[in-house]
Formats: sequence, C-alpha cells, structure tokens
Amino acid sequence: MSATETATETPADIRPGTEIRDPLADHLITPQNSALILIDYQPSQVQAVRSIDQDLLVENIISTTKLAKLFGIPIVHSTVNVASGRQDPTVPRLAELLEDDPPIDRTSLNAWEDADFLAAVRATGRRKLIACALWTEICLAFPSLDALREGYDVYPVVDAIGGTSPEAHRAGLERVTQAGGKPISWVSLACELQRDWAREETVAGVVEIVLTERLLKADPQ
Repeated sequence: MSATETATETPADIRPGTEIRDPLADHLITPQNSALILIDYQPSQVQAVRSIDQDLLVENIISTTKLAKLFGIPIVHSTVNVASGRQDPTVPRLAELLEDDPPIDRTSLNAWEDADFLAAVRATGRRKLIACALWTEICLAFPSLDALREGYDVYPVVDAIGGTSPEAHRAGLERVTQAGGKPISWVSLACELQRDWAREETVAGVVEIVLTERLLKADPQ
C-alpha cells in the first residue's frame, strides 16, 4: 500500500460523513477554539436592563454558562466596583455556577482596559470570544470593539445580554456587528458546540440544558 493510500484511508471506527473537522482551525465555534467572557452580571446592572425581560435574561445567561461548563470552555468572569463597595457581586444563581471561575474585579468600564482581565483572556489562548456583558451599549460594546481590533472573533450572545433601553441595546449590537462581530443566540451556540449528535459525551447535557430545563417547559423562563 502506498503512502498516499494510507493517508486517505478512513479509520474503521469513524463512519463516513462523521469525520470531525480540525477543532482549532474550524471557522465555526468549537469547544477547543473559544472562550466565554462574562462581564458585570451584578444586581444593579440586571435591574437597569430594559431591552429584555430581566428574569429571562438571567435564565439565558445561566443556560449559556452551563453550556460553557459542559463543553469545558474557559470562562473569564469579571465584575466592576465590588472591591470598592459601590456594587454588589455577581447575582447569586450565576455566582454558584462560577464558583471555580473567581471574578476579576475592575474599576474600568471597558474590561479590555483592565490589565488583569486582558491577561486572563490572552492566557486562554483562544481567538473566538463568546461575549456576554451588561450593558450591551457599554460593557459589551467597548471590549468587543477592542478585541475585534486585535484580530479576535467576537460572538455576542444576543439574548443573554441587555441594554438600558431597546434602542441602546440595538445600537450597541449594531456597533459591534459593523466592526465585524458575529451575533448568535444561546440556543444556536449550544448547537454549534454540539454540531453532531454522534458526539455522545455531551448529548445528555445539551438536551437537559436546552430542552428539559428551558424550551420544553410549560413556562420557557
């Protein structure tokens, strides 16, 4: 058998059509090429959101975080002004999920201008950033624009973020997308990460997070 024939042979344990693309080079989001940045999900920020129902917002960011945990995606978690006493920490339900991802507390509105936050993002080694922050027009937009400028791919999770008004949310998202951001929803994120139901190790978790806990409940919130 020639070297060429050996190189193109399909391994016996992989069914035709189920070969996995390079998870690092894939142009879509994979668990191996992405990181979640999660910024300022604190009580006062949530309470000021007017672009989405606040309870639904919290449910969506919790589902997004559960997905990141399920797929082993690095999480960079940041808060603002907790150390100064001006703000309360991350909302409790989300904080419980992030117990292993302690927050990087900042004073800057733009997390990208905080040295510790920036170092944590770079330390992940990931170039695709799944972006969730409050509010859309400030703490999502500012670091996303900076990250895009530095060559990162940025994916705002549109239904897990919120602005101080529908107009502010829309303007913040448009500013990011015009700069090259790629908006997604939390459900589309789940499917992009799973990609193939033959990848059985995460199927039960995806079904639990997306369907059992959320979409198939009588009350989707």
